[in-house]
Amino acid sequence: MDINEIKLKAEELRSKIWYHNRKYYNEDAPEISDYEYDMLLRELENIEAEYPQLITPDSPTQRVGGDAAEKFSPVQHSVPMESLHDSFSAQEIRDFEKRVLESVDSPEFVVEPKIDGLSVSAEYRNGIFVRGSTRGDGNVGEDITDNLKTIRSLPMKLNRPVPYLEVRGEVYMSIKSFEELTARQEENEEKTFKNPRNAAAGSLRQKDSGVTKSRRLDIFVFNVQQIEGEELTSHKQSLEYLRELGFTVLPFYHVCSNSEQVLEKIDEIGNMRGELEFQIDGAVVKLDDFSQRRVLGSTSKFPKWAEAYKYPPEEKETELLDVEINVGRTGVLTPTAIFAPVNLAGTTVSRATLHNSEFIAEKDIRIGDTVILRKAGEIIPEVVSVVRHKEDSEPYRMPVICPSCGSPVKSENGEAALRCTNTECPAQLMRHMIHYVSRDAMDIDGLGEKVLHALAEHGLIHSPFDLYRLTRDDILSLEGKKDKSADKLIAAIEKSKGNDLYRLIFGLGIRHVGQKAAKLLSDKFRTLDAVAAAGLDEISSIEGFGDIMAQSVADYFSLEKSKQIIREIHELGLNTQNLSEPADTENTVFAGKTFVITGTLPGYKRSEAAAIIEKLGGKVSGSVSKKTDFVLAGEEAGSKLTKAQQLGITVIDETEFRKMQTEV
Repeated sequence: MDINEIKLKAEELRSKIWYHNRKYYNEDAPEISDYEYDMLLRELENIEAEYPQLITPDSPTQRVGGDAAEKFSPVQHSVPMESLHDSFSAQEIRDFEKRVLESVDSPEFVVEPKIDGLSVSAEYRNGIFVRGSTRGDGNVGEDITDNLKTIRSLPMKLNRPVPYLEVRGEVYMSIKSFEELTARQEENEEKTFKNPRNAAAGSLRQKDSGVTKSRRLDIFVFNVQQIEGEELTSHKQSLEYLRELGFTVLPFYHVCSNSEQVLEKIDEIGNMRGELEFQIDGAVVKLDDFSQRRVLGSTSKFPKWAEAYKYPPEEKETELLDVEINVGRTGVLTPTAIFAPVNLAGTTVSRATLHNSEFIAEKDIRIGDTVILRKAGEIIPEVVSVVRHKEDSEPYRMPVICPSCGSPVKSENGEAALRCTNTECPAQLMRHMIHYVSRDAMDIDGLGEKVLHALAEHGLIHSPFDLYRLTRDDILSLEGKKDKSADKLIAAIEKSKGNDLYRLIFGLGIRHVGQKAAKLLSDKFRTLDAVAAAGLDEISSIEGFGDIMAQSVADYFSLEKSKQIIREIHELGLNTQNLSEPADTENTVFAGKTFVITGTLPGYKRSEAAAIIEKLGGKVSGSVSKKTDFVLAGEEAGSKLTKAQQLGITVIDETEFRKMQTEV
């Protein structure tokens, strides 16, 4: 390969890596595994090491991935939040030790788990939390102060009034919280996060901190970035000091004196992966002594005193014994593979979703096949490929009738999914009731799946609204229910009658309508009757509503059965009003106008400015287009301001924005 071909290869790799960087860091929607990404980066590193003249300033090997998103204010890191160089073999760890020994004598290393989450900075003044930010590109991150405040494991006040402290930590979602979140997303037929890391990143970078709070994130703090009023000399000492201040630090770490001890601890941590409550993707090796760290320094991207060891993905063969079909609340038939049990990444795996008929056909999956399994993101089991078919096996075909009620099934609008055509299907009704009482919908405490099944088996409920007809004696008739639990359940059901309208709309289980869409409907129409009476054009005009979603809402409320449900809701006394403050109907100065907000506003948070615009009849969009009427630009406005100027869109500042609010 001549130098021109090598140059082209390097450019191709850079392009691929930046694309996947953007998908991973900025969109929280990775398309390849961490391991595949690491191998692309390693290939580019090897080319640049051999041909340094090909290194470009914008090469992904020269900087941390990810840029500060415009929806948050930028934060300049006074101490760079560096990335780590990755190792994939024992020899690379030994090489790391040799490089350290060239500069310092008798080093000690701290080995700790590498938490797979989102790296953040948290700043404190006089022991009080004042600001939080993402890593961004290592030099400039995003201000996520309000969202970090929702994380209970991050202290808002330290045990000592340290004059100034900046710490670095990793925000993560526990495996339990991740499984609960994806179960809710699957139940609501929403796009699911691929792994806890992406769930944490997507949750932490929400404009609405209430969404972040609902996702139950956690944080491990692992580094002191800056400190005033205290002298720390080693990493081990700093971890103990952080623990004393009230931080949740890494649950275990080990001090080692040579690379062989380090490798032993790396193996120990790797063997624990399946037993931990959080996801890790490797182990981190750090020089313990801070004065020795200063001697080694950093490259343009990595500290020379630390190394990350990345564990390879574990894959195993097993036999596909059967395919089980489950029916969801909207009638979707989901195939689930049943395997001969196999230990994978520390847990026993015997089931995995096969998604739909297209997935099965693409991989030519058949009962009796020997398949390769792995855990996507070390959490969710998935079929990677078929190793071999069983002799005389036949391609698997999805059923043509519903396994729950025997009704015909069909696909709609070219979807890969098959649906039961019977709206009275028992499986659909039960899934609908589970959805209705869930935390994101009507949030009826004490009505879990087990209780709902028991009520259905006793013939006490046939729809979610039968819950409001239950008596104390009905509850007591269930096995194990006592007076106190019956009273609590009846009270919880009664309390749910007063929920805000958007919860009720979401609880109805309209296809394609998640909680956010339910709130948009509630805010637009204010009452359930108005939502039901709205035409397709009115619904389609809502910012954030697509044609499919709008059609689904219109179709639902046109059904005679839905009209009966609304009558039933009124008879039962459920709240059908939006309980939030309505828009200012007297002052609609922004009616019909679309705004885009960019940059930092001195007198408003972006969310506050957006609320004012909406209250005065306007709309707020996240992107600039020809339909945009005004761009409200603050300090350090970025590409949105540039695009507005190119399109000739009116740009206003905060002073003009305040003036416009009074122009009736």
